[in-house]
Amino acid sequence: MDKNITRRAFAATGLVTGFTLAAGPLNAAAIVTDTKGLDAGEVSVAVSDGHIPAYRARPVGRKNAPTVLVVQEIFGVHEHIKDLCRRFAKLGYYAIAPSLYARFGDPGKYDMAHIQDMMTDIVSKVPDAEVMSDLDSTVAFAKGESADTAKLAITGFCWGGRVVWLYAAHNPALKAGAAWYGPLAGKPNELRPKTAIDLAADVHAPVLGLYAGQDHNITAADIDVMRAALAKAGKTNSRIDVFDDAQHGFNADYRDTYNEKDAREAWARMLAWFKANGVS
Repeated sequence: MDKNITRRAFAATGLVTGFTLAAGPLNAAAIVTDTKGLDAGEVSVAVSDGHIPAYRARPVGRKNAPTVLVVQEIFGVHEHIKDLCRRFAKLGYYAIAPSLYARFGDPGKYDMAHIQDMMTDIVSKVPDAEVMSDLDSTVAFAKGESADTAKLAITGFCWGGRVVWLYAAHNPALKAGAAWYGPLAGKPNELRPKTAIDLAADVHAPVLGLYAGQDHNITAADIDVMRAALAKAGKTNSRIDVFDDAQHGFNADYRDTYNEKDAREAWARMLAWFKANGVS
């Protein structure tokens, strides 16, 4: 095994503690879901070159719960992402969020003033191929814990929203995806060779896009191009919903971008989407 990979595999051996510092002051509206009736906490997932930490939540005593992969925001697996896993588990799902930055560092160490450092030190170094492999390994881990991985969904936020589109093109066994304000366009490079738009024709599972009308980075033009690419490829079972008054990060209740009305509606649409596509 390559020594550099072995070293990087242990760059972050745990998950982010608490809420991320990089997103700024904590919003008083931050939701905290308890663990009553749940088996919830940090686990270790075997991947191709070692182990990565993950947060897993599942209903106590239930086997064969449908599986949801929860893909982190750009800030890593911090308290908000863990809470989303608990929310799914309260609804009867086995939910797991692997730390997809684990080989490269701990995003929890960066504050608002050093977001660009986090992007340079960690985010820019994460290869798409490695992310896809780690998600496959996470599915295998869930199956080993008696989750029903034949009923497999994925959802992700911001950085993770892009990953949803990629994983829907990668894994033909996926039943459904929900991509929350994930980048659709961009400049490909060696580590990120294709955009979500590039992969539209390869999407296997139906994906519901949940996007913000006031997002200054993911534009209406990008959404139009993605919709056109999906239509051209005959992927009529995927769609993108835009919440006109929402900002990027509108589901992040710990941030000032939180839009409770739209977040609740989008969450309900996601759950209905999963159910309609056999993940419930």
